[in-house]
Amino acid sequence: MAEQAKFLEGSLLRHVTVMSLTASVGLMAIFVVDFVDMIFIGMLGQPALAAAVGYAGAILFFTTSFAIGMAIAAGALVARALGAGDAERARTVATNALVYGALVGVVFAVAVWLNLAPLVRLLGASGETETLAVSYLAIIVPTLPILMAAMVGGAILRAHGDARRAMMATIWGGVVNAALDPIFIFALGLGLNGAALASVAARITIAVMSLRPVVQVYDGIAPVRTGPLIRDASPVFAIALPAILTQLATPVGQAYVTRAMAEFGEQAVAGMAVVGRLTPVAFGVIFALSGAVGPIIGQNAGAGLTGRVRTAFRDALIFTAIVVVIVSSLLFLLRAPIAALFALEGEALALVYLFCGPLALVFFFNGGLFVANAAFNNLQHPYYSTWLNWGRHTLGTIPFVMLGAWALGAPGVLIGQAAGGVIFGTVALLLALRVIASEPGSPGPSPFQRMARHLSLFHSRPH
Repeated sequence: MAEQAKFLEGSLLRHVTVMSLTASVGLMAIFVVDFVDMIFIGMLGQPALAAAVGYAGAILFFTTSFAIGMAIAAGALVARALGAGDAERARTVATNALVYGALVGVVFAVAVWLNLAPLVRLLGASGETETLAVSYLAIIVPTLPILMAAMVGGAILRAHGDARRAMMATIWGGVVNAALDPIFIFALGLGLNGAALASVAARITIAVMSLRPVVQVYDGIAPVRTGPLIRDASPVFAIALPAILTQLATPVGQAYVTRAMAEFGEQAVAGMAVVGRLTPVAFGVIFALSGAVGPIIGQNAGAGLTGRVRTAFRDALIFTAIVVVIVSSLLFLLRAPIAALFALEGEALALVYLFCGPLALVFFFNGGLFVANAAFNNLQHPYYSTWLNWGRHTLGTIPFVMLGAWALGAPGVLIGQAAGGVIFGTVALLLALRVIASEPGSPGPSPFQRMARHLSLFHSRPH
């Protein structure tokens, strides 16, 4: 299926741009709906609702990490198989990744659903806010297996180079969510639970719209057979487990940040909730980078084109820098209208203004970490992603947030979180350059790669 390995030729910067922009449009469709959710919920006039969404969002981020990890495994394995010209292998591993994703989704959804109240309390919620958050999560969490199928399906499409259909699946999910939100929240008077039900409908829509073209257009799903299913457990989970652990680091770090912010009251938590919804809307293109660049690196690595792997990595960083500068400028210009939209005041206003100012520029280092993770996952070093992400969200979060909170209050929480991101983003980029230099057929290390080689602390055997 040579025509499916579309990233083996042509401009890599163009591939990075097209894949990232199309993937981000789909992601932003969902993020925009989450953002609109916050507006609708704010219109209900109950401050506890916004805080409940903030607490629930941290736990949903945690559950979504499992879906992202399985999607990363599916995308990496399918892309490498296609790059090597083995379409049948691509079909088999896609099928088995879907099966394992569904099984993991069921097990984890049950575990979280049975412990919702303790988890919400662990984040610092109490009273009415705790009750609202648990009610909201009780509706959404059981649909984790559906989210697994949706995200794995999208990853398979991107591995085939079909960014448009992967994008449209999430756009349709966003349309369904946006249409049902006002109906469920206001017309039916369901409030926060209505927003949850709309999200469930969106997940079902995305799953259907992403898996249909995998089957109908690419014949990308093979019959499930016990032998291949058992054999693929090793390659699938060799990437999925570290990828899941990598993704889990983010909500764990965010949970700590949420708890630290809770010390400054519901205004601070509500402000952070707005920032949390605004960030993926503003930087949707950057959030899409890892999933977009992964298939490009994977196909070229599978074909042994290491020079193109290096160029794709470089072009992804150039693209990241351009996007961050443009978006940061827009956020700075629009900070007053954004604050007015949510009628923010006090601590919440200060946090949103801080994010729309200097902290937005620092997001380049988050983007660099995303690009580095894509390289690690597709070049058979997934545990590098795991260690770096956990480092970023523990050593790179807890002490910095503690110091920031002590010195500057609620704004210091966000500043401390950003400072840790700068350090670990830089380390990730240097280590990724070293990994690329070690690939067979590499044209040799650049000065930056030679610098990265000195980071022997992070050296380990390939996984």
